Amino acid sequence: MDSINFIKGYNKVNHPHENQTPPPQKRLTAAITVTISAVLLIGFMVAVFIHHESNTNAQPPASPFLSSDSMASIKTVCSETQYPDSCFSSIYSLNVPTNSDPEIIFKLSLQVSIKGLSNITSFLKTLNDVHSEPALQDCMTQFEDALTRLNDSVSEMEVGSGEKMLTDRKVNDVQTWISAAMTDEDSCLDGLEEMGSKVFDEVKSKMQKSKEALSNSLAIIASIQTLLQKFGLTMH
Repeated sequence: MDSINFIKGYNKVNHPHENQTPPPQKRLTAAITVTISAVLLIGFMVAVFIHHESNTNAQPPASPFLSSDSMASIKTVCSETQYPDSCFSSIYSLNVPTNSDPEIIFKLSLQVSIKGLSNITSFLKTLNDVHSEPALQDCMTQFEDALTRLNDSVSEMEVGSGEKMLTDRKVNDVQTWISAAMTDEDSCLDGLEEMGSKVFDEVKSKMQKSKEALSNSLAIIASIQTLLQKFGLTMH
């Protein structure tokens, strides 16, 4: 029996590392490595989340010198409009002077309206629709007249020392001209629709930003006295 047991165990070789537990130092190193990897993974996930949130809530680019007071002023003025978000974003992206008041913000809003109307006029010139060519020509004629009026309004607000940017007469004139520009846009669309123009939908879509900008400007100038009172100011 002893000889049989001897034969069974003859070829069995015990490897020196078999069934041995790692030394304490190696176990500690492995644990540290796992911990560091976990921390790095969590940090990466947090960074991705923050980056996503930053992009989601990012404000439009603005002047690096735009103060928090100016931002608050723009929000206060734009709160009087039907489209406060587009009002704020369009003005925020401009070179807004420090400590802007309602008159200055209105002037910037008017510049946004002029740019929007000018873009629509340029766009209409690129269209090729022979069937509705008369209506397109009417649109461009009306818009060019509106642009002249609005540019004159901006020019009148460029005043010297001791002169008022706005007066009762200027306010009434600007309100009339902005309202006329808005009517021109509606008339333009009506004319294209009546003629069954194939570019009607495209023009209507392109015109939306311009209509919002004009609406915002009209709301601001209509509320200018109330806004000035909120800032403790009068026309100046």
